[in-house]
Amino acid sequence: MNKVYIETYGCQMNVYDTEIVKSILQKNNYSFTDKPEDAEIIFLNTCSVRENAHQKVHQRINVLKQLRRQKKDLLMGVLGCMAQNLRQELLEDKVGVDIIAGPDSYKKLPQIISNVYNTGEKEFELTLSEFETYSDVFPTHEASVNAWIAVMRGCDNFCTFCVVPYTRGRERSRDPQNIVEEVKQLADSGFKQITLLGQNVNSYQFKKYDFADLIEKVSEVNSIERIRFTSPHPKDFPAKLIDVVANNEKACKHIHLPLQAGNDRILEMMNRTYTQKEFLDLVDVMRDKIPKLVLTTDIIVGFPTETDEDYKDTLKVIENVEFDSAFMFKYSERKNTIAQRKFKDDVPEDVKTFRMVQLVEKQRNIGYKKNQQHLGETFSVLIEGQAKKPTQMMGRNDGNKIVVFPENGKKVSEFVNVKINEVTPNTLIGDLVK
Repeated sequence: MNKVYIETYGCQMNVYDTEIVKSILQKNNYSFTDKPEDAEIIFLNTCSVRENAHQKVHQRINVLKQLRRQKKDLLMGVLGCMAQNLRQELLEDKVGVDIIAGPDSYKKLPQIISNVYNTGEKEFELTLSEFETYSDVFPTHEASVNAWIAVMRGCDNFCTFCVVPYTRGRERSRDPQNIVEEVKQLADSGFKQITLLGQNVNSYQFKKYDFADLIEKVSEVNSIERIRFTSPHPKDFPAKLIDVVANNEKACKHIHLPLQAGNDRILEMMNRTYTQKEFLDLVDVMRDKIPKLVLTTDIIVGFPTETDEDYKDTLKVIENVEFDSAFMFKYSERKNTIAQRKFKDDVPEDVKTFRMVQLVEKQRNIGYKKNQQHLGETFSVLIEGQAKKPTQMMGRNDGNKIVVFPENGKKVSEFVNVKINEVTPNTLIGDLVK
């Protein structure tokens, strides 16, 4: 049994894909190790969305090459988005990479590995599929509290800054009954929470079933007590879906709603297909129907041609909406995107950094203010594990906020009630109550 070591970079979809790869290889008599030095095969499951992920993979390949001096038969492979988006660059690497496989090629990995062993030649498979959803592969989920489930693959949005449509192909959705069967297996394995995944998850559509229907069907599975999803797009967030989040007890009252920018001109250049007003109107509807909604977002600063006034529009939206938290990034030009082909990356790095620092500080203050409103409240918390202090545990409430509390003999995957008596910008701290 050849031992395989896999490192995963990037989003939760990549984590899920690694579980798919493990399942496929396991059925073909491969075993796995947590140590690269013990492996006969090393795979890096990669991401091309952010520049730092790209750089990390290149650096890691260079480090792992050193193992070849000790193990001449060691195979190295690059999987996922970076394999797809940077194929030529990887193919020209004459030292370190034997296998290159895109995200729709994982079922072919056993044959690809065999070919490399038999011929000594590099193998690559980068074809994007219009149909592959891996619905016939049950992923090898690691024991945890939450299980990620990809309900669809690919993306049709073509945001100008994003490589996903080119690295993962067009949108295609899984049969809802197939998803429900996976959820049932997860429930039988002890999982109490699932997160439904898609590059644009709310555009899920399988025959007559839309994403709201899918949440309703999944919620019928016994033992699954919380349902989350990520990431939706503001352009197609229908009232039906908002109603399901509001009224279905298992649907968590947390929505991650990527803003990206608050200026209409920049939003148009990004091809986000909504205006600042349309975004704010959608937020108003959500908060009207879901009064205790926790709202989080993604923001990019320094997109090409972004002026100080454009950036201030983003600040205004942050101040208006008061997101509970935000993932914020400096724009980095990605190869093969529309933005890379059409726009010059002309915002100076020091300006990007200044805006980023200011935005982070603004959101930090808002997050602290929002968390202070929870003082005295009691939340049901699903325990995820040990907190930083050995005498404390941590978990998340329905709104996906981190809650820290005394250990007191409690175990992972239990639900406990915690009354909040202290907060930080990112954490709620409290005591156990009955």
